[in-house]
Amino acid sequence: MSDKAPSEMIDQRIAELGDWRGETLANIRAVIRDAIPDVVEEWKWRGVPTWYADGMICTGETYKAAVKMTFAKGAKLDDPNKLFNSSLDGNVRRAIDFHEGDAIDTPALTALLQAAATLNKGG
Repeated sequence: MSDKAPSEMIDQRIAELGDWRGETLANIRAVIRDAIPDVVEEWKWRGVPTWYADGMICTGETYKAAVKMTFAKGAKLDDPNKLFNSSLDGNVRRAIDFHEGDAIDTPALTALLQAAATLNKGG
């Protein structure tokens, strides 16, 4: 266990990646923080950035070829902009895989994040 705060662990992960994945994770994190100002950052499962607001919103996993943003209750969210492109067959989660060079649709992602936070509040 580290004595560092979860936000510091996420900062460290972004810096360690040092490539497009770190930049993408940093950009995703910025969108999350802007979309849900009271979001709580956690560091789970031996190194997965996780964001909460009245329950889990999403995770930010990094792989060799993708940064995966998994929404805990994604199957219950409307996705009019078709951001979800991974884990589409599950009954609960949905994910967005970002690959090198992919742009983040900030307005659409913000709306999805805010809908997830509203869902967690029971709305």
